Amino acid sequence: MTRLSVLDLVPVREGSSVSDALATATELARAAERCGYARFWVAEHHAMDGIAGGATSVVLAHIGNATSTIRIGSGGIMLPNHTPFQIAEQFGTLDALFPGRVDLGLGRAPGAGPELQRALRKNLNQAADMFPQDVLELRALITGDVDLPITATPGRGARIEFWMLGSSLFGAQLAARLGMPYAFAAHFAPDHLDAALELYRRDFMPSDALEKPHVMVAMNIFAAETDAEAELLASSQQQSFVRLRSGQPGKLPPPIAGYRGTLPAPAQAMLDHLGQAAAVGSPATVREKIAAFIERTKADEIISCGATFDPAARIRSLELTIDALAS
Repeated sequence: MTRLSVLDLVPVREGSSVSDALATATELARAAERCGYARFWVAEHHAMDGIAGGATSVVLAHIGNATSTIRIGSGGIMLPNHTPFQIAEQFGTLDALFPGRVDLGLGRAPGAGPELQRALRKNLNQAADMFPQDVLELRALITGDVDLPITATPGRGARIEFWMLGSSLFGAQLAARLGMPYAFAAHFAPDHLDAALELYRRDFMPSDALEKPHVMVAMNIFAAETDAEAELLASSQQQSFVRLRSGQPGKLPPPIAGYRGTLPAPAQAMLDHLGQAAAVGSPATVREKIAAFIERTKADEIISCGATFDPAARIRSLELTIDALAS
């Protein structure tokens, strides 16, 4: 069976706080571990009222302390926002705390306007251009396979699993050249999915860490007892997508029955486009849609996204999804 993992944005729900979001993420990670999911990843976002995972390595330390076997990691760290040395220290610390359980997924997109650039004291466009070199430097700081003038402690010798993240051909090319596992963000940017996976597998060069290509693809998955219930649950995230694309991001809203029917045609088309990397419905429907997506992508792993306004509904969705694929 294709491995299943979980991606969490640590959403802040309307009427709740950052503390609530972190507590909810902890319970979700525990549930994922109980269910047998392979990994629990947290994504880095900044200056967004509805997302509490900005200090990603700190959140992962909290998640790691609340769990015992599931792998924990970043999906991902946007390396242009940082220096390789800082990330080597942070993830070296995580590996020292939770040996053999830490993944470091790396992304190139800074995703920042001028205000955040000033706050981070970074020229993020310039830093993005340095991304390939920074990945090599970061990997060398961890592995010690290149003689550098400084040693990261913690960091050097850590048993971290490196991943390349992407939503375009650039990340696929770099992952192939460096012999890294590759995770594609189809849940919000499915346009280049097939071309990126083909390029990655075709050009893959084996490395000390990985002998053959290994692909993870992100899907939005909402499982419930019925198709109608799952569609209702999914409407909270759909509202968030529409608001984000409209330049009005905010906290995760409660679900709205019949939400899609209230939208203008362009917004409906946008959600339909994202739906090619989604499975929303009863266990039977989810099983069918995930199976078709795996057949399309030949993915080695699927990482499940999908924030719900009711935290218990997300946990139930994880339970139903993994049971459906096991049956």
